Parts: sequence; structure tokens; C-alpha cells
Amino acid sequence: MSINERQEEVIEEFSMFDDWMDKYEHIISLGKELPLINDAEKKDENLIKGCQSRVWLAADLKEGKVHFTADSDAVITKGIISLMIRVLSDATPAEIAEADLFFVDEIGLKEHLSPTRSNGLVSMIKQMKMYAIAYQTKV
Repeated sequence: MSINERQEEVIEEFSMFDDWMDKYEHIISLGKELPLINDAEKKDENLIKGCQSRVWLAADLKEGKVHFTADSDAVITKGIISLMIRVLSDATPAEIAEADLFFVDEIGLKEHLSPTRSNGLVSMIKQMKMYAIAYQTKV
């Protein structure tokens, strides 16, 4: 499944909810399903800078595709990183680096987050793309 197909899936999923409290609950439940980062990866260099909460993100390149794992100490943030991983993981470095993440605006995520969480989301995207760019040189 392509990044755009996964984004369309997320948009469709979020369209089932009428208000933002339901969407927040869904984001929190997504965080509970997040495959957790290995404890050894919970180190300072894997912390995403710019997030108010502590968010660890690790990336691994397997068979030409990037696989992300993460964890956070905040439930909403954990759900947001889970959503990002769902859309971007298991894609090639080039696909991730070039991805237009239109689902963020389509589901209204940025506009319904506090300014600090919105900055954190931008930092998550930036970090995931940086991993992809770094892996592009290794493919």
C-alpha cells in the first residue's frame, strides 16, 4: 500500500467522527496500538526535538524500506506519532522524503492541536523525513 493510499484510509477513518472529542479518543486508541520502541532505543539521540512531550523515534532500513518505532510519555502525542508511523512506515526512503502529507490538513489535525502539539507534529514529520533522507544515501 502506498503512502497516499494509507493517507486516504486515515481520512476515511476520521470522517466517521462528527466532533473532535471523538477524534481525540480515536487518536488515543491508536497510540495504545503503537508497536513500542525497544527500550535500548529510548535514548536522548532518539528524542524528537521540538516536542513538548518526550517522543522517541527510531528508524530501521530493511529490504529497501524504512520501518519506524516510537513511544511517548503523553497519550495524545503517542497517538499522533502512531498515525505518522502508520502512514510513513514500510515505504522507501525516497517515498517518505518526497511525501506530501495531505491527510494532516484533511482531517484537521493541525488546526485542532494546541500550538505546542502542532509544533511537535511538525518536528515529528521533519525527523521522519530526515531519517529517510539519511537512508537514501545507503540504498
